[in-house]
Amino acid sequence: MNIGYCRVSTQDQNLELQLDELKKAGCEKIFQDVASGSKDERQGLLEAVSFAREGDCIVVWKLDRLSRSLRHLIDTVNHLKERGIGLRVITMNLDTTTPSGNLVFHIFASLSEFERELIRERTIAGLQAARVRGRVGGRKRLMDEKKVQIAKSLHADGKASVLEICQTLNVSKATLYRNLKLAKAA
Repeated sequence: MNIGYCRVSTQDQNLELQLDELKKAGCEKIFQDVASGSKDERQGLLEAVSFAREGDCIVVWKLDRLSRSLRHLIDTVNHLKERGIGLRVITMNLDTTTPSGNLVFHIFASLSEFERELIRERTIAGLQAARVRGRVGGRKRLMDEKKVQIAKSLHADGKASVLEICQTLNVSKATLYRNLKLAKAA
């Protein structure tokens, strides 16, 4: 069974062209969404995938109607494939139920994986270069050694309340307690 899925991003846009093309493609049931393509959770798409059974084919007018991110697209197609469901894209003449369509899709997936690997390698190299220069990632510490020493002496004195110490040092109770605990452990 051919199951259609169509989507527009806003209420101002209209689904008529997609609906006409999906009907021409022989879709017996059509699900639709009015939602941004960047959203992973789209009710119409979820319903279409849930409705589809092994041997069925999800049909979309254009690939960007299914997903805007290659990662989401690959995940969706892999999920469909695991369930024995194909994907057909009308404007690209792509059909994952055929050997050539499956090949084209896997080339896309391989390129995506390669790109992710390159980004990961560049990120690691950049972090290592920053460490060599003495820069450490993460959020700046709110309490340096000087503030920790002041907090320890004020807290040990018992003359200032925890709230007063926090206000003096401009930190939260959690930050104060965490730093006092770390100082005590060291």
